[in-house]
Amino acid sequence: MRCYLQALTLCMVFAFFSVLYVFNQLASSLESQSGWADMEKQKGSRKSYDTGYVLRKEPGVAGLNDRQLRDREKPSAGVKTSTERMHLGVVACGPRLEETLTMLKSAVLFSTKPLHFHIFAEDHLHNSFKDSLNTWPSVVQNKFNYTTYPITFPRENANEWKKLFKPCASQRLFLPLILKDVDSLLYVDTDILFLQPVEEIWSFLSLFNSSHVAAMAPEHEEPRIAWYNRFARHPYYGRTGVNSGVMLMNMTRIRGRLFKNDMTRVPLSWNELLMPLLQKYKLNITWGDQDLLNIIFHHNPESLHVFPCQWNYRPDHCIYGSNCRQAEQDGVFILHGNRGVYHDDKQPAFRAVYEAIQKYTFGENMADSLLLPLEVKLQTTTHTYCGRASHLFTRRLKQTIGSVQQDTTQG
Repeated sequence: MRCYLQALTLCMVFAFFSVLYVFNQLASSLESQSGWADMEKQKGSRKSYDTGYVLRKEPGVAGLNDRQLRDREKPSAGVKTSTERMHLGVVACGPRLEETLTMLKSAVLFSTKPLHFHIFAEDHLHNSFKDSLNTWPSVVQNKFNYTTYPITFPRENANEWKKLFKPCASQRLFLPLILKDVDSLLYVDTDILFLQPVEEIWSFLSLFNSSHVAAMAPEHEEPRIAWYNRFARHPYYGRTGVNSGVMLMNMTRIRGRLFKNDMTRVPLSWNELLMPLLQKYKLNITWGDQDLLNIIFHHNPESLHVFPCQWNYRPDHCIYGSNCRQAEQDGVFILHGNRGVYHDDKQPAFRAVYEAIQKYTFGENMADSLLLPLEVKLQTTTHTYCGRASHLFTRRLKQTIGSVQQDTTQG
């Protein structure tokens, strides 16, 4: 009888502390929300953190305010139009200015639909972005507008968020909470290069079912060389996890969805989820915000649409032999030069693509001034595994450039 009472007492104590832990996590989350609210009040009449410089408007819309512009950009419900504006988000900190500009350049070069760039950057980089983008030819500038934003984290644990993985990388987690008037957004890392029009990946939004809130590509296709299933100390999505360098989001759904989790039986909103998640797993995560996204979609797999690896092609897909089957069939659509391969000699094939786009001068013939020099350069990289697969880098690029130049000639 005494043993029974002792066991019962221990169970009650354990249950008490478990409940106390859950309430502490939720309290922290509420403080985080309060931090966001305080910052919004300090902004006065400026809403949704859309407070940067809207530096360019479409021709003929001078005098419209930002909200009216956004309303113009939204298509009628259920209607897909050729003028639907695509929203592209990026976070740039440290020495990422030139890399980000090259990524934006690749987006503008090949896309036909209008774009809006949402550029989150450290304050000292804002004028540099403005000065650089304003030097692009007017015919190019007419294809996009952009807004710059400060790097902003909730007041609670702001320093932890800033230092998570790479400087400012975790800013992407808060984009649905900052860009409140943006329905959908394609987030990309600064080291992304588009090899075909942005509208091709944007069209995945039409493939979302009623449960999907986001789309990403797998971290690996081959489990034997995958990282998450071999080393992760936290839950992750699917067999090999997902890579967040290219992430298509329906942010309206993210803001309105309640997410299952392993901290409480009560589903939590995106805003309520992030801080407790960081506090629980901060000692177990290696890849920062990407790991947190893997944890979220591990518990909510029905909310994620997975697109093939050629939409987020990284050195991992070729340094151990070719292991992206879709790219072997159709070519690479989006190149992701992670681990700094655009700026060192470890993967010269990746660097060749980056430098070809970076050095290309707007208005020149792309077949002669971009594609041809790139193909010549890639021939010197065949001593590397990725160099042997470099024909995959140009397969879709040739088609893209051909289509762009045909449209230009007809125009």
